[in-house]
Amino acid sequence: MRLRVGIMIAASPDEVWRVIEPIDRHLDWMADAVSITFASTQRRGVGTRFDCLTRIGPFRTTDRMTVTEWDPGRAMGIEHRGVVTGRGRFRLRGRPRQRTRFTWTEQLTFPWWMGGTFGAFAAKPVLRRVWRRNLRHLKHLVEGGAAG
Repeated sequence: MRLRVGIMIAASPDEVWRVIEPIDRHLDWMADAVSITFASTQRRGVGTRFDCLTRIGPFRTTDRMTVTEWDPGRAMGIEHRGVVTGRGRFRLRGRPRQRTRFTWTEQLTFPWWMGGTFGAFAAKPVLRRVWRRNLRHLKHLVEGGAAG
């Protein structure tokens, strides 16, 4: 399943990056992320590993995540290993008047016992709604001055 959501944020890409760069701060804007526990001493950059406990409704899963792309002010890529596997990417694009187009793309694979392709199809609208809400939270944090 491929899913992409995006939002325009009234801040520069560097200001947005200052909020998303500390991975442990993702809990501040991702409603579905319950906890983040680092599995490496490294906490920034390619190779950083962490376990993320995620909850959506009654479903909980802990995924091992590894940072696969780290381009400050431009992009962050993550590989998911857990019940649901895949890759995610945050992309930041500068726009006129100190604005940033923030896009979150995920390519996820559901296991057969969660319905495989059918389970992914059923989950897609729920995940889209949750991630759009997450992006509204991020926008609020950044525009509210949390980047400083």
